[in-house]
Amino acid sequence: MHIILVAERGQRRHETTMKSVFAFALGALAGIFGFQKHQEGVFGKKFDSKSTHNAAIEITKEDVNDAETNAAEAEKAPKEEEKEEKKRTKVLGVIPARYASTRFPGKPLVMIAGKPMIVRTYLQAKKASQLDALVVATDDERIRDAIVKAGGDVVMTDEAIPNGTERCAQAADRTAGEYDIVVNIQGDEPLIEPEIIDEVVLALKNAPRECVYSTPVTPLKHEEVKMQGRVKCITDVNGYAIYFSRGMLPNNKKGEVDTSFDYWLHLGLQCYDREFLKLFPKMPATPMQMQEDLEQLKVIENGYKIKVIRVNHCAHGVDEPEDVASIEKIIAEDPSLD
Repeated sequence: MHIILVAERGQRRHETTMKSVFAFALGALAGIFGFQKHQEGVFGKKFDSKSTHNAAIEITKEDVNDAETNAAEAEKAPKEEEKEEKKRTKVLGVIPARYASTRFPGKPLVMIAGKPMIVRTYLQAKKASQLDALVVATDDERIRDAIVKAGGDVVMTDEAIPNGTERCAQAADRTAGEYDIVVNIQGDEPLIEPEIIDEVVLALKNAPRECVYSTPVTPLKHEEVKMQGRVKCITDVNGYAIYFSRGMLPNNKKGEVDTSFDYWLHLGLQCYDREFLKLFPKMPATPMQMQEDLEQLKVIENGYKIKVIRVNHCAHGVDEPEDVASIEKIIAEDPSLD
C-alpha cells in the first residue's frame, strides 16, 4: 500500500513538472511571436532571431534617424498657428470714379482751384504711407486721361457696375500684384487726410482675421443728427460696429437729440479684407441694407465684424456744385493742400 502511494505521488510530480515545462514553452513562443509582430507593426521589418542581440541598438539608431527627418520636415512646413496668424500687409488703394451723376454730372472733373477734383483726391491719397499702390477705377476715358496727365495710375472698369464697392472689387481683380487689403477711397473727398487712410488700414492690419472691414467715424454736430444725408454709427465696447443708420442713432424715448450725448458720423472710407471683397458683391442684398440703403449693413447682417476707429475730420466732400467754393476757400487758406 505504501509503495502504491509513493508511485502515485511520483507520477503526479512528473505530470506537474511536464505541465510547467509545457506552459513555459508556450509562453516563450508567444513572447517571440509578439515581439516579431511588434517589429513588423512599429518598424516595418520582420524579426530575425540571429540579430536579436542587436535589436535594441538598431531600434535606437532608427528612432534617431526618424526624429531628425521629422524635425527637418517640420521646419520646412509652415505651422498651423503661423497660417492662422498670417498678417495682412500688402495694401491697394482704389478711388472709384464715374462721370455720370444724377445730382452732379461730371463731378470728378469739376475744377477746384485749377485742378480736377479727382486729381486732387488722388494726390492727397497718394500721401498715405500705408498704401503700396493707388489706382483710380473708372469707366470714362476723360477721367482716365486726367489722371494719366497728372502721373497717376488708372484701371478701366465696366460701365454697368452698380456701386463703388463692386468697382473696387473689379479694379483689384484687374490690377497686377497680390494684395491683402483694398481701401475704397471716395473720389469726392479732395481734402481727404492721408493720416486717416493710414489709421483705417492699420486698424484692419491689427484686427483679428474674423474682422473683414474697417472704417472711420468722426463727431457729428447735434444740429445734423436728424439729417438723412448724415449716416450715423454705434459701436460696442471693443470698437466693432453694431449698426449704421440714416436716422437718429441711437434713438431715445423722447425722440429728440440729446445734446449731452456724442453722436458719430460715418465717413465714406472703407477698408476691406481682399478675400472678403471677392465674396461681398456676390452676397444677396439683406433686409436692413435695403431698408437703410447702406451697403455696410450687409456685412453686419451676414455675421462679419467691422472695426470702427474714431477720428477728427471736418467733412469736406463735394456733394453739390455749391460745395466747390468752400473747398477752394480752405485750399487758399492752407497752401500745403494745393
